[in-house]
Amino acid sequence: MAQDNVITTGQFIDVSDREIAFVTRFAQTWEALRDIMGICRPIQRAPGTTLYTLKAEVTGNLGGSVGEGEEIPFTQIEVTETKGHKLDIEKWAKAVTIESINQRGYDVAVAMTDQALLDELQTDVMGRFYAFLDNENATRLINNTTFQMALAMAKGKVLSIWKNMHRTVTRVVGFVNVLDVYKYLGEAAISVQTEFGFSYIKNFMGFDTIFLCGDDEIPQGCVIATPVENICLYYINPSQSDYQRAGLTYRTDGMTNLIGFHSDANYRRAQTEEYAIMGMTLFAEYENGIVVTSGYDANYESPYPVKKTSTLKA
Repeated sequence: MAQDNVITTGQFIDVSDREIAFVTRFAQTWEALRDIMGICRPIQRAPGTTLYTLKAEVTGNLGGSVGEGEEIPFTQIEVTETKGHKLDIEKWAKAVTIESINQRGYDVAVAMTDQALLDELQTDVMGRFYAFLDNENATRLINNTTFQMALAMAKGKVLSIWKNMHRTVTRVVGFVNVLDVYKYLGEAAISVQTEFGFSYIKNFMGFDTIFLCGDDEIPQGCVIATPVENICLYYINPSQSDYQRAGLTYRTDGMTNLIGFHSDANYRRAQTEEYAIMGMTLFAEYENGIVVTSGYDANYESPYPVKKTSTLKA
């Protein structure tokens, strides 16, 4: 039996618990997004890998009507690389002083700032993804007079593009401004689901999932659509690297280690410090397989010129 007043291990907060909680919550967020969006699997890549987007176009004879005994012509489909994106490790750090913990308590000073850092990492990845969707090589349709027509034309064009590439489409997802949805529906009741910070509607206007986005993500007057097959999640595994050989050990979670997290005490400065590393991006394989429709809201101006071949009138 231990002596009275002996300080035991149970009276200390194990920093590994915080590390586990952090990486677990992060993993749950991205598992939820994968389930909602329907991404089949994340793809692991080595640090420094360059990711290339593709553009597929039929450039030659389509064949089809061939006379008896005549040679069947080959259909020419050109797939070109349009852009390279480097997949590198990104780094974050935060520190909480002993004075902050003394003034506000552990739960506020440390736990809430952990959550704020977690939210920042998620926002960073999704922000770059939204910006990537509205890219210069996306297929653009303008002059859609209503929000409903913009949604319909976006999905129709997605199906047309992928049919021409002879690629299978199982589900189409859309990204819209939340105000456009409520402006269209007025006071009608809709079932909006929220999970780990993502708001979405299932089976809406022919889409498998519609994501409701803020003004800084998808502007009003813009509808973006693409098949789930076109969306990939690439990542660098922090636990399978040479970092540990250099003395840098990070906590990871599960089979798909999307993030590395380490918590440490700095006694020289009397503060607790947290470090996160991540090499992760949401990526569309075919840029022209993304369809951006607009025209129902005069306030939206495309950041890129619209090609005449991509212009359809509603």
